[in-house]
Order: sequence, then C-alpha cells, then structure tokens
Amino acid sequence: MALIHLPQVAFLTNMLPLNKTPSSVAAIISKNFNAPSFTVQCKASSSARVSDQTQQVSRRSGDFQPDVWRYDYIQSLNNNYTEQAYKEESRKLMAEVRILLSETVNRVDQLELIDTLQRLGLGYQFKSEINKILENIYNVSRFNNKLNLHATALEFRLLRQHGYDVSPDVFGSFNNEEGDFQTTLSQDIKGMLSLYEASFHLMEDETILEKATNFTSKSLKDFVSNNTEHELTSQVKHALELPLHWRLPRWEARWFIGEYERMPNMNPTILQLAKLDYNMVQAMYQEEVKSNFRWWERTGLEKKVNFFRCRVVGSYVWSLGIRDEPHAGNLRRVIGKLCATITLTDDLYDVHGTLEELELFTQAISRWDTNDLGSLPEYMKVAFFAIYDFVDELASDIQREKGLNVDTYLKKGWQDMCKAFMVEARWYHGGKTPSLKEYLENAWVSIGGHNYFLHTYLTMPNNSIKKQDLDFLDQRLSNLPYLAGLNFRLLNDIGSFKREQETGDVSSAIQCHMNDTGASEEEAIEHVKSLIYKTWQKTNQEVATSSSSFPRDFNVTAWGLARSATFHYHYGDDPFTYQDSQFKERLRSLLFEPIPI
Repeated sequence: MALIHLPQVAFLTNMLPLNKTPSSVAAIISKNFNAPSFTVQCKASSSARVSDQTQQVSRRSGDFQPDVWRYDYIQSLNNNYTEQAYKEESRKLMAEVRILLSETVNRVDQLELIDTLQRLGLGYQFKSEINKILENIYNVSRFNNKLNLHATALEFRLLRQHGYDVSPDVFGSFNNEEGDFQTTLSQDIKGMLSLYEASFHLMEDETILEKATNFTSKSLKDFVSNNTEHELTSQVKHALELPLHWRLPRWEARWFIGEYERMPNMNPTILQLAKLDYNMVQAMYQEEVKSNFRWWERTGLEKKVNFFRCRVVGSYVWSLGIRDEPHAGNLRRVIGKLCATITLTDDLYDVHGTLEELELFTQAISRWDTNDLGSLPEYMKVAFFAIYDFVDELASDIQREKGLNVDTYLKKGWQDMCKAFMVEARWYHGGKTPSLKEYLENAWVSIGGHNYFLHTYLTMPNNSIKKQDLDFLDQRLSNLPYLAGLNFRLLNDIGSFKREQETGDVSSAIQCHMNDTGASEEEAIEHVKSLIYKTWQKTNQEVATSSSSFPRDFNVTAWGLARSATFHYHYGDDPFTYQDSQFKERLRSLLFEPIPI
C-alpha cells in the first residue's frame, strides 16, 4: 500500500500549522509541552513500587518484548571485510570507475552513470567528480538541447537533489494546450518512471509537478497491471511502493545492487565495487553497533527497570538516514544513543508513570540537579540519571574536542522535550483529545525534532561548532527541525496507530482529526498521509532556500529523519515496537548480512 493517496493531494486542509515558523511556536513551548515521543523499547511491568512506600500502584503495560538482538550475539560478530586486502581491491576498482566517469562525455550517459552510482550507495566515493559534472551541466548545457522525457526528468532530479536552482517549467514542452501532460507520453515507461521520481522533489505551489505525480502514478499502475514480465516492471513496482526521494539510501542500495546485476547494460566493475563497498561499510556499522551495545550494557538499564522498549539496533538504524558515510561514525553512535534514551523517556511518560510522578519527573529535569531527586520514585531516578549521564558524557566529549561548552543547549533540548511529554500526559490522564492543530504544535517537539538536529549539528564530521549557530537552533529560528519533527510524528502516528489503540496510548494525529471533523478512521488516515506529502513539499523548499548559515549537508537532516521514519513505519504495524520477522530480516540485511561476491 502506498504511503500517500495521491488523488487527495489537492484537498489538503489549512489545519496543519506548516506556515508557522518554529519561533512562533516558542511561546507555546515556554508554557507547557508534551506529545508522543519517539521510539525504542523493552519489557513492561503492570505495577511498580513508588519510592520507598509499600503500596502498589496500578500502571498501564505496553507488553513490550525483549530486543531480538542480544548483546552476546552482537559482540560475537566477526566481519572479514575489515581486512586490508579488501581495501586494496576497493581502491583499484574505484580508480577504474573514476576513469569511466572522466571518459563519459555524453550528457545523458553522464546523468545515468551518476544516478547509478548514487543508487548503488557509491555516491560518497565520487563526490568531487559528481559535483564537477553537475556543475558543468548546470552552467554550460543545462536543458539547452531538446531532451526526451527521461533525460529531462533525470537531469531535473539530480540537479535539485544536489541543491541547484532549476525550474519545473522545463516540463512545459511535454504539456498539451490545456496544460496537462500529453497522454501519448504514457507509452514511454522509462520517461514516466523518471518523471515520477523527479516529481517528488517538488516544492510548494509547483502545480506542474503535482500533475506529474498524479499522471505518472496512474500510467505506471496501468503498466504494472498489464506487463508482469517487462524489464522495467520490478523498478516500477518498487517506485510505486515508495519514491526514491523518501527511501533510506543504504536500504535502497541493497535492493538496487540486486536489480542492477540483472540489467542488460550492467558494468561488471561498478557492480563489483558496489558489492564490496556495501560489505565494507556494513562492517563499519557492525563495529558501531557493538560500541553502542557496550554503552547500553554499562548503563545497566535493563537490569534496573523493565517498563520500556530496549531496541539498541533499531535505535542505531535511525542514524543511517541522517548520515551513512563511513567517516560519520561518531554521529551515528551518538544518534543511536539519543534514540535509545528518548525511547526510555517516551515509555516512562506514555506507559508507566502516574500523572503525579510525571509532574515530579518533569520538575526534576527542569532543575537538572542530581542532589534534588528525593521525591522521585526509584525507577524515575534511574531514568533521570540515564538522561543526565548521556548529556554529561556528550557535553564533555565536545568540550574536549571542540573547546566549546554546549551543556546548556543539550539540557534545554531535553527540558523542552520532557515538558512536551508532560503536556501529552495531562491530555491522556485528563481524558482530553486535543485539536489536530494543538496536537501538532506540541508533537514536533515531543517527537524529538529539535533534539535530533541539535545532536546532528554537534557531531557532524568536519564541522566547526559556532555559538551563533547553536543560538539559532535554540531560538527555533530554523524551520527545518519543525518540519522534520512534523513529518516524523505523522509517519509514526500512521505506523503505530493500531498498537496505540490497543494499549490506550495518548492521542494521535489520526484520532485528533477524527475528533475535529467526524471523519472515519480510513478518511483520517488518508488525511494524515496527505499532510505528510505536503510536509515533504515544504521540507524540499526549506532545504533549497534556507537563509541560515548552516551547510547543506546539515540542512538535509530533515530529509534523513523522514527517510528513517519511513523505513521504520511504512512496513506493517509498528515493526520497531513489535519486531516482526520481516523487520528483523530488513535489519539483518542492512547491518549483518554481507552481499555474496
């Protein structure tokens, strides 16, 4: 089932406050805050002892199962692709591909080669060569010649993806007198597929690209229903399930390597390099997961409390959407730890804590004083120190490496998020279903939108941290954390809706819209999907036009968070929590299973 219902795109409501800047939401944050947060997970209990009292308190249970990936198994992994012989072979193959890039002079061939390398997960290896080719195309020959639909759409997509300012008007030559796409184009399946993928890079009010999405979707669905054996059928089905722009790049690379191997124009050198590189990078990921598991064991959280979801591997995978290149290992480790700690806190607020306990915990986080925890139940002291130690360790590392004290910014990120959790807890315990607008204004913070951006900025490789940038983020002057948080929240709500209905969790965007409008569950889900589509438009525009001083590599964090959320929540009913067999196999392929060479 496709994540969005494309025909409904035109009927988006104005209820979603996407035109609000984060700074306009700051006033709300400064008062109260809470919403469903993020996810990571473990085992739940139905009761717990409050402080040193003897009475038992009735609690909700998430019935969370233990993580399917255990410490001993992860630490036992032994990957041969770290050996020097593979590095030497990789260097030799890369030299051959560089020659191929330099000798490819036809514009369409250049574009197709770049697209192939990127989809195979090799784009980072040839970043300078790709940038040079695209710069030349943009400055010298951009859309100068009469290109077919495939070439025009591919050029448009690659240039937009890399931050070039290109107008969708280039597709005007493929329209009829009424301004619609010529119906005869539907016979050009390669062109339809390229136009479909390009259309998801649309920004607000780009009507021609919205028309392109709807036109190509219908044409490609018709093609699939009538052409089961065509060489493009599998690629078309794959695209209709999710557009390339929304996919987790490393997961796409795994799939596309298999697809590329079957293509008649496959280059054996490129294929061999893609397989080797995938396995070598996967070996690096395994070492990072091992490191995070050792950190997790040191916290002792599973032995101290048992109400939450512990998903160390699943938490780490969230980082792959943000930065997946080998040199960003520290960023991935930090984001994985952040996700695991947020999940603990989310379950504390959403499942285990009583309202009175949660008020005390939120106050303790606001004070941030380890000597003033006497009123907290023991399990909350454990949770508090998990957060405190994570922040303290990261702040110390950054102080040592970068020479800047970021403790205040990290603390405030957690304080704002816990206030947002608290707002949601009050809604739940008070039996209140907020309006969709009220819910979303709180939810972009409770889901961790700001915190993920903050931690990404602090741990980006080759990034010099500046106080003015931290102040810019802290004051919510960038729209990107806001938009990323909204997309994350909406995707989470769709993916976890059934589970949260069963466990009686706090309201979701789906429930809020049903309560606002009287819509059916099916109508509300389609409405939320349309909001996701609209949020992607605004995110694309903000990434392209942001006036901040942040580098583009940082701004595309908004894309990365949405891609990670899609990977976790698009397939099945909250597989991150339930860990179904299909999700387990996806993680195995992504992290633990090399591609046969």
